[in-house]
Amino acid sequence: MNRLILFVISFFLLNSFSSQSALYSSYNKKAIKLYEKAIECYQDISPFSGRGNLKGAEEYLLKSLAKDSTFSEAYILLSQVKVKMGDINSAIFYKEKMMTANPIIPLVEYFYLAGMHMAIGSYEKCLKNAVRYKNSPLADKRYIVRIDKMIENCEFAIEAIKNPVDFDPINLGSSINSELPEYFPSITADDSTFLFTRRVNDLSAPGGRQEEIFVSKKTPNNNWSNSSLVSNAINSKYNEGAPTFSPDGQYIIFVGCETGAKGDYEYGDDRKGYGSCDLFYSQNNGTNWSKPVNLGSKINSKHWETQPSFSSDGKTLYFIRGMTYDRQRRNPDNQDIYVTTISEDGQWSKPEKLPPNINSPHREESVQIHPDGKTLYFSSNGHPGMGGMDLYMSRKLDDNTWSDPINLGYPLNTFKNDISILISPKGDKGYFSSDREGGYGDLDLYSFNVDKKFKPLPITFIKGKIIDAESKLPLFAFFQLTDLKKGNIISQMQSKLENGEFLITVPKNIDFALHAEKEGYMFYSRNIYRDNLSLSKDGFLIIELEKVKPGTFILENIFFEKSKSSLKKSSLVELNKVLKLMQINPDLKIQISGHTDSDGDDDFNLELSINRAKSVVNWLIENNIDQNRLSFKGYGETRPIEENNSIANKAKNRRTELTIIE
Repeated sequence: MNRLILFVISFFLLNSFSSQSALYSSYNKKAIKLYEKAIECYQDISPFSGRGNLKGAEEYLLKSLAKDSTFSEAYILLSQVKVKMGDINSAIFYKEKMMTANPIIPLVEYFYLAGMHMAIGSYEKCLKNAVRYKNSPLADKRYIVRIDKMIENCEFAIEAIKNPVDFDPINLGSSINSELPEYFPSITADDSTFLFTRRVNDLSAPGGRQEEIFVSKKTPNNNWSNSSLVSNAINSKYNEGAPTFSPDGQYIIFVGCETGAKGDYEYGDDRKGYGSCDLFYSQNNGTNWSKPVNLGSKINSKHWETQPSFSSDGKTLYFIRGMTYDRQRRNPDNQDIYVTTISEDGQWSKPEKLPPNINSPHREESVQIHPDGKTLYFSSNGHPGMGGMDLYMSRKLDDNTWSDPINLGYPLNTFKNDISILISPKGDKGYFSSDREGGYGDLDLYSFNVDKKFKPLPITFIKGKIIDAESKLPLFAFFQLTDLKKGNIISQMQSKLENGEFLITVPKNIDFALHAEKEGYMFYSRNIYRDNLSLSKDGFLIIELEKVKPGTFILENIFFEKSKSSLKKSSLVELNKVLKLMQINPDLKIQISGHTDSDGDDDFNLELSINRAKSVVNWLIENNIDQNRLSFKGYGETRPIEENNSIANKAKNRRTELTIIE
């Protein structure tokens, strides 16, 4: 049930009977005595459950109403008891019985009743009672914001039910699901490995239960294998959950929480944190997962950090932060989506809230940034919806703003809390968690076909391998993909330590530059065109790195204005790679040479080639490379690498080269 609605119902109903007034609606002394005993039971709070004796209160109230069937206060309290028990239908029944039995009804009762009908998806009745309350001149202005929100949701829900989206959920089966709750799924870019959280019973854990991270692999017949614990290095007897994969599956970022001893900052297994729940990461070395490491104080705080989603660019992390009262107790209505990026030196930026059209004044959670890097899925109870936590989609626009969220529609969204969504890399399939009938018990994970209106942008993935050009042995190296047209970074990450392989997602129909670097090796720079992608027999893009040694290399992505020596902005990516080469090899000396095609005057071409080479050297000097390590020379049209007999060949001859001197 929507927690906000439950809070509103509880707060107002509690205040309606807690003042000990002698002015009851009943004159039956026995009914009054039984009612007052019910109040005592209701207010006898258990230190274990945090609730009163609800069963005892119910018994006394039923006896009280048997003595006086028009006793308004008894109906009100019995309705509240049923709310606390989670039986909203019975709460409505007793509320309406009170209204039928008494001709004079306090206006606020229509407010309570509207909230109850919203909580069970009875939208027509909710709307009727909410409008009746709002239109009354006696309506309390303090509650109008809540009433307006209720009316907005009812009107949205009524229309959504009239226009349902295609939705046919399929249980993922016993290899994933169990009689225990499963939720918070994550998947690799190639759709081959599936992560999720399961709450397990564990007598050694605080409270006798805990959350663990499980993993399943795609089988040759396209089913999921029997799930198992992801790693003993990650799972402990304390809570770990809400995992997110890096696109290639090399990293897991997950949530770990304090062990329960308030103020000790202990997270189990010698992990330390900053309070409440924190984000940790672990790296796979090919055979095992590393000991988890806290992401640090830039991201984690005394508040509640959870539900991370790692972008396919390898540098952007979205997550949920819930503000806490005292590091242990969260405020569920102060929970927002944040984003942070990691720089090349491994430092995370200060997290920033997403804008107000995404983060509402209420609750956001279950965030996923799709591998397309543009489409955001999340749940919220602050946008127009079906009344509980609904699922939404927003898209990042060309100006880096976010579109207004779109509700994913009925029946994917209902009056219940709909959370824990994951959209597959291909965008055709979604996953979510539900306790609907027909499952294996409690929350199960389901798949469904994504309605075309809510699909992300099309992407594809590329498998690659970085190797030594001479020995052909795999290399652990850093690489980066950049959109050739826009100049923005599509992805950056490292190849696998054990085999040099990598897995990346890229938007379809995008041409990009690939740069790879490793200390002791020449930087690698290559333009990759999607309609002319060359792969090995086993489907890998092979990247061969040359060891640093004397030789000449073409800088393919250095561009100049036509017939000028001024560098184009699109050259910055390549220039920064040359800069990086000089920085990681501090003894290296190079010469930059310029070349032209045969068009135009020979002397002009020679001068142009000299000035273009000089422009590159000057840029490096301006970026703190010692000028004693640099030289330049222009050759004009005297050293063509192709005959100047076609446009394509002339383009190859117009080039900038880097020569390693020593």
